[in-house]
Amino acid sequence: MTFDELLAKYEPALAAAFRQAIEEIKSGIILRVVVERLERGHINGAIDAMHLEPEAFSSLEVALTEAFNAGGINAVGELPNLAEPNGARVIWRFGVRNPVAEAILRELSSTMVTHITDDQRQGIRQALEQGLARGANPRSTALDVVGRQNRVTGRREGGVIGLTRYQIEFIERASVHLASGDPDLMDRYFELKTRDKRFDRTVMAAIRAGKPVTGETLTRVIGRLRDKNLLLRGEMLARTETMMALGSARDEAMRQQIEAGKVQAQDVKKRWHSAGDNRVRHTHRVLNGQAVGIDEVFQSPSGATLRYPGDPRAPISEISGCRCWCEFDVDYIAAGLRRYRARAA
Repeated sequence: MTFDELLAKYEPALAAAFRQAIEEIKSGIILRVVVERLERGHINGAIDAMHLEPEAFSSLEVALTEAFNAGGINAVGELPNLAEPNGARVIWRFGVRNPVAEAILRELSSTMVTHITDDQRQGIRQALEQGLARGANPRSTALDVVGRQNRVTGRREGGVIGLTRYQIEFIERASVHLASGDPDLMDRYFELKTRDKRFDRTVMAAIRAGKPVTGETLTRVIGRLRDKNLLLRGEMLARTETMMALGSARDEAMRQQIEAGKVQAQDVKKRWHSAGDNRVRHTHRVLNGQAVGIDEVFQSPSGATLRYPGDPRAPISEISGCRCWCEFDVDYIAAGLRRYRARAA
């Protein structure tokens, strides 16, 4: 399986697991409890009533584990069949239960879930405070956050649960602009790539009439904007987390071979490969084709260093949405000669 095929298999799985987690969180919310706590001015209590615990994302952690395991197996599967001087085959294996591999996976999983839940609580707090500050009643404010139930499906739609706090900020700004009645501010709605274009005529008509978008119409427009941004959020999170899992596992898989004495670090280089299209960021186009030692790092033109594409230690600007991968170049002739001489000595 190629690296692109790995991405094509596991990225959608992580995105689906994220959507499932958000749906389960929304379906478990008792609106009455959230509203009652907001009426008492207890914002922390309202957030607690939404049950944004790490355990809600267990299916996402399972999907991440599967991607990590597949990445390691894929890396050793690319290594060629070799024979020892005594005729025995060199067996390449990746151990997902290896203590180092387990520690890497645990760190990836914990960081992912902590980031999601912490960001959620900050963003939701911000949305609740802004809603109440602009004079919306507690019930309306709560519905804007948790979403409104579709009478046909019974599922909650819209709402900000699952969105990043930055997405929540710009959607709130879009809502304020549309409700302002200012043609210049309202016109900014058309700059949003994630808007539902079916509402374009409605918004344009309001601008021409010099009227704000309010009431049920505004609720529907912003609700669809939230839904499309949630879909985007899931896709971007899945791409980034899948890349980190695959990249980390592939690097660890090669290090396990070194640790087992099947190859030595001095015989291994890692070569950067970009996705090769016009969506590749400039810094990664520059890195394409560069090779460094297994224990060395790639130096990005941005100044950042990366051990491999998707390196979780690298700045988010270097890994978000990345589709690059590392190929391991092993000097098998040198490695074979060294093993032969060691056995002959």
